[in-house]
Amino acid sequence: MPAHRPAQRLTTSLPARRVTARAPAALGVLAAVLWLAGCASSSAPVVANTPGCLDDVAVNRLVADYNARKPAADLPTTLTSADAKCTRSKFQQRLAGQDGRLAGYKAGLTNPAVQKRFNTDQPVWGALYTSMLVGNFASVDAAFGARPLYEADLLVRVKDAAINNAKTPADVLASVDQVIPFIELPDLTVETPAKLNGTALEAINVGARLGVRGSPLMVPTDAAGRAQLLDQLRDMNVRLVDGDGAALGGGKGADVLGHPLNAVVWLAAALKADGLSLTPGQLVSLGSFSALLPPKSGLRVTVHYDGVPGLQPVTVSFR
Repeated sequence: MPAHRPAQRLTTSLPARRVTARAPAALGVLAAVLWLAGCASSSAPVVANTPGCLDDVAVNRLVADYNARKPAADLPTTLTSADAKCTRSKFQQRLAGQDGRLAGYKAGLTNPAVQKRFNTDQPVWGALYTSMLVGNFASVDAAFGARPLYEADLLVRVKDAAINNAKTPADVLASVDQVIPFIELPDLTVETPAKLNGTALEAINVGARLGVRGSPLMVPTDAAGRAQLLDQLRDMNVRLVDGDGAALGGGKGADVLGHPLNAVVWLAAALKADGLSLTPGQLVSLGSFSALLPPKSGLRVTVHYDGVPGLQPVTVSFR
């Protein structure tokens, strides 16, 4: 069963690398199912089963298709929020077994324009694992997933547990120590992505597949410096450009819930409701500052964060 080659351990910055898929030793269907069952990890939450939750056979098939970068069957249209959380839990258990330790979380659908695309008005969350995160200037297969996309994003790194009680962007900034440029490479996974709504997207771990990290910007330790950075993040102009500098898309910092750090306020509350919490060292993906765009072989994409001095561009190349 193909699986992504694990990335090196997370550090402050990661070197560029090629991202490919490889297969373990030949596995029969029965062996593959047993292998997936053994991949379950306590780093992913266990949620009580619900009537509409995908059963283990269906989730194992979903994971097999995910690893093969093959479109999976569309999810049932009757899926409820509770069913989605249950399915997400089973999917995450298997991802945790094959994709390394929990690195953090992603807040998805935090941009109203993207919410509209998925027929919802609510964010959703997914989990990120270490092998999903690669370094700046990474070279990635254009077909890195079944339904691959890219988007301008941003990460923050948790400094202390006070972030779990954050009510404002200022509270969040006081509890993070790094802001990190990020290009997320999600995978909508299913046969008919146009049929995905917010509930179904939640069930597939919000399409988490890969992401490219840039060089971190350290958060100022003084109140005046944090206040300035807070305004800069809200007002920044995020630009996606190709290798020739031509515009591919972008947006403003305020496009994400009025302030990008509001994504962390929402996420902390959502995790608490699910019996989880953010811990020091974890990363949080804030959501999309651009439209979801399809990659193509030969394309080089760079994201710029204009208006935030010290927040350097991040680049990915598709082959």
